[in-house]
Amino acid sequence: MYLRFIIIIFCIVSGFLSKAQPFPAGRTSFFMGDSVKVTIDFPEKFKRNKPSIICFYALPNGNTTAQTIGKGMQPGDDWHYDIQHTGAQTSFIRQQLTDKNFVIIYLENSMKSWPAWRRKEGRDPLVFRHIVDSLAALVPGKKQVYLNGHSGGGSFIFGYVAAIDKIPAIVQRISFIDSNYGYDSTYYPKFSSWLKNNRQAALTLMAYNDSVALYNGKPIVSATGGTWYRGWLMLRHLQNNFSFQQSDSDSLITYTSNKPHIQFIFKKNFNRGIYHTQQVELNGLIHSVLFGTRYENKGYTYYGKRAYSEFIE
Repeated sequence: MYLRFIIIIFCIVSGFLSKAQPFPAGRTSFFMGDSVKVTIDFPEKFKRNKPSIICFYALPNGNTTAQTIGKGMQPGDDWHYDIQHTGAQTSFIRQQLTDKNFVIIYLENSMKSWPAWRRKEGRDPLVFRHIVDSLAALVPGKKQVYLNGHSGGGSFIFGYVAAIDKIPAIVQRISFIDSNYGYDSTYYPKFSSWLKNNRQAALTLMAYNDSVALYNGKPIVSATGGTWYRGWLMLRHLQNNFSFQQSDSDSLITYTSNKPHIQFIFKKNFNRGIYHTQQVELNGLIHSVLFGTRYENKGYTYYGKRAYSEFIE
């Protein structure tokens, strides 16, 4: 299934590594096998002498890559184009990280659901490792990998973690943006070992109280099946090995550890509303990338007003 793709990858990498070839700018899309669409967004000016961050962004359920990237809305446009704006948030991040190349790789599948794709196509967990390793190889030079995803995109991250004996050093940041539905205790030893042994490791999680959320008067998740419950479960596991500081506001409950960098942000829910996509829209991608760096909270606030409006295409 992936043999043809591997050959193509080898040819592309060979071209990228050649000094005579210009490095691509902007977005390029292709398929891995028959069911995984990959869209790589390169900076307009790729600095070969600078390290690169490769951020894998696994798409949320029901969304296309174009909808996830977002755009300025026109009459008649589908509302999905205005709920994440990862394209504009990427531009904001690049404006901050001038000392690095920020490459974002969108991962979409034909079922528009990573949990469903994982059950049908991804039963061999090595597929997830193959996707990450092959695509990371496209970017030359010194690099670090960030694993990120919203909604069902968290299932891709768990698929990758399940495929490896230990999280490799090249993976330096893992972020769940309201996407940790699949967490259970079997994953914890790998996360704990990675955080203890990788000095650059950072883990972020954002969730809202979906356990009380209603849609048409009915719960949207079971008492233990949502990101709120799973997030607190993961935090309790982490508290056995790491120390946290807690801070509260009218809207958010935040637990932060600086050594290693861990931050869990829980959105309160007083009106039983649905705040799923707002975890991304309100600077969620920005904060998941910049938390723990010298750029944290510079020019933006997590769950504040959109800091990236000027970059919306």
